[in-house]
Amino acid sequence: MAEDQPHLCIQMSDPNTNGIPSRRPSSLDLAGRGGSVLTFYNISYRVNTKTGFLCCQKTATKEVLRDVKLLDILAARKDPHGLSGDILINGAPQPANFKCTSGYVVQDDVVMGTLTVRENLTFSAALRLPKSVKEQEKKERVNQIIKELGLSKVADSKVGTQFTRGVSGGERKRTNIGMELITDPAILFLDEPTTGLDASTANAVLLLLKRMAKQGKTVIFSIHQPRYSIFRLFDNLTLLAAGRVLYHGPAQHAIRYFESIGYQCEPYNNPADFFLDVINGDSTAVAMSKSDEANTAENTEERTECDTTLAEQLAEKYSDSTYYQETKAQLENISLGNKKKTKSVFRQITYANSFLHQLKWVSRRAFKNLIGNPQASIAQVCVTAFLGLVVGAIFFGLKEDSTGLQNRLVSLGLKPTVEAFFTMMFTLMMVSYTATSMALAIAAGQSVVAVANLLMTVTFVFMILFSGLLVNLTSVLPWLSWLKYLSIPRYGMTALQINELKGMNFCGTINNTVLSRFIYEQMDQMECTGDGYLKSQGIDASTWGLWQNHVALACMSLIFLTIAYLKLHFMKKFS
Repeated sequence: MAEDQPHLCIQMSDPNTNGIPSRRPSSLDLAGRGGSVLTFYNISYRVNTKTGFLCCQKTATKEVLRDVKLLDILAARKDPHGLSGDILINGAPQPANFKCTSGYVVQDDVVMGTLTVRENLTFSAALRLPKSVKEQEKKERVNQIIKELGLSKVADSKVGTQFTRGVSGGERKRTNIGMELITDPAILFLDEPTTGLDASTANAVLLLLKRMAKQGKTVIFSIHQPRYSIFRLFDNLTLLAAGRVLYHGPAQHAIRYFESIGYQCEPYNNPADFFLDVINGDSTAVAMSKSDEANTAENTEERTECDTTLAEQLAEKYSDSTYYQETKAQLENISLGNKKKTKSVFRQITYANSFLHQLKWVSRRAFKNLIGNPQASIAQVCVTAFLGLVVGAIFFGLKEDSTGLQNRLVSLGLKPTVEAFFTMMFTLMMVSYTATSMALAIAAGQSVVAVANLLMTVTFVFMILFSGLLVNLTSVLPWLSWLKYLSIPRYGMTALQINELKGMNFCGTINNTVLSRFIYEQMDQMECTGDGYLKSQGIDASTWGLWQNHVALACMSLIFLTIAYLKLHFMKKFS
């Protein structure tokens, strides 16, 4: 790794530091504007990749960046363990809470489609502005953002989902930008802000960003193959390939630089397309520069090697250029002494609001989303009501005889008393919550959905086997019987059987010719009462025998939720 690589700098012009170290005067004030300076020096980033199967996996280290920069790294959104080099803000180390104080507009939408533009911005303001800011001030901030982004006409319109029509693509993108502008960040990052937009809308979004930059807001973004009307808006340009910097400097000087190293841009060609062609080795200029070479790569492997070599050559030419030297010279006065003085500042991430405040607003948004998208809820209610009517009709008027006993072992939960009804509902609720908690514990931290599904399926199969539904648990071999204590359905089945059959008497109209062989086999003696059947199943029909199942389910829920929390707490939180 070369030690003489340049500092790469993007000038910031937002005078509001917003928790970022204050700026010291430097020779970088080329435009005479205030703001912050983001400096990144000798940045390298490596990731560990695994190949092979479970027991034969090999770990290899892949160098993604070498002495350069990446948007996610500058925005403190990558795992710092693979990062080497220095990222400074106004000569000071990047604060630990930089991720919270800067703005980052992701490539995919983060707005809730069932909410209005104003409601989405209000949600962002409620979570990201501290409680010391009064509600009226938050509303004024939301209204200011709506006005600045030109969203006044659609402020109270729903953003829209794949099922319901909403605002346009450009208005949706501006809403995403507004979500980050709520805190008035000193630095605004955007990951390919033109993705999914047509040419005209993309141009409008970039004009908005340009206007923000002229007003003193800092804007740093990645973009792929922009049209010329967008390219001419750029102030500074950085070109990357094969993890190396190929150019960094004024955007309008890039063509002149490539001409100086032998690549001529054809008339009427889009500069952005020309740069990509040069980097990828596809342009006429590149083809002409290779005309003296004797051999040409003939297969994919050779082509990749050739392209890598071209990228390395372009990187070496840049390191020898005057742009490199000028950038390095301009940034030398940002000394390491300034960095050491402020290295102990901002040791931990601080959040604007408490956990309970965040939980309240997230829950409120989830409820609004449910109300704003009633189709699914109405369908669920209709299906549930229909199935309830069908099942109720089938099991309506069960008799207290042998067939009634057998039918109750299919249904469970038909005793027509208020106490039995609410006991049944509480039991079903506990079973549902415990199963959901187990699913969370298994799925949390799993990056492959198929693996999570497989683990869930295997677990539930074992639980059903030892639930008492398919086999009499008293007949299970002793060395396997302990597995019944891990079965969620068993606790539910046991509680429901006690609730339904305790105190029932099926002897009144019993008829041996009608009594099925199944009932005979289940009863040790000719017991024709509910208590007798429960005893034959090894079930304690006492009050504690009923409620111990609910206690067990509650304990299992607590254990599963704790496991899920710990897995989420210690999981890698960077991409």
